[in-house]
Amino acid sequence: MPDTSAAAPAPKDRALRLGIAGPVGTGKSSLIASVCRALGEELRLGVITNDIYTDEDARFLRSAGVLDPERIRPIETGACPHTAIRDDVTANLMAAEDIERDFAPLDVVLIESGGDNLTATFSPALVDAQIFVLDVAGGGDVARKGGPGIGRADLLVVNKTDLAPYVGVDVEQMVSDAKEGREGRAVLALSRQDEESVAALRRWVLAVLAAHRAGEHIPQDPGPMAPHFHADEEHPEGGYVHSHA
Repeated sequence: MPDTSAAAPAPKDRALRLGIAGPVGTGKSSLIASVCRALGEELRLGVITNDIYTDEDARFLRSAGVLDPERIRPIETGACPHTAIRDDVTANLMAAEDIERDFAPLDVVLIESGGDNLTATFSPALVDAQIFVLDVAGGGDVARKGGPGIGRADLLVVNKTDLAPYVGVDVEQMVSDAKEGREGRAVLALSRQDEESVAALRRWVLAVLAAHRAGEHIPQDPGPMAPHFHADEEHPEGGYVHSHA
């Protein structure tokens, strides 16, 4: 388990910084859009997106009309998207500070990781809490595969549950497997078309925000990312294994 003995509550006089991680295509951007729609009228929100070479996620959120476009800011990492949320978080910290200053006061800043694989975790120096997102289209067994994000993020979301009948996934079993591997940590089955599940996500964000404001929420480190493969056409073996210490 990660060592959290030196952890302390984040400063409660700044916005809650909430990280959203998970493999590519699991619906991280649509989850952020759902949070913005559910809370945008009662909370002051900002969004930071990360990707290697594009600002596509930011453009998606802007086009969805969920926030003032100036409150959605992209970071093009130019390298492993996980490095910018784990190893050298400077760009994201600066972006968070800038957006909080420009639109002060903000209540929550949502920081989306670039999508890649099952290994992404945020540094607790960057975010106060983190959500890890899986989706049913990735397979019903993916929750059992584990990893630091699946096992120890503050919330695990099993997303796109409305697609389960079309991909042959038992959502209840997938959620049960996730709960077993997470030792009691929160798991949420979510579909943006299901108002009850979106309401549950809203309640979770508000609860974490309340704990943050009370100085009771202590950012947890899920642990370092596992070594993972990056495709690279110029590499003699077609790619390389990348490790985050």
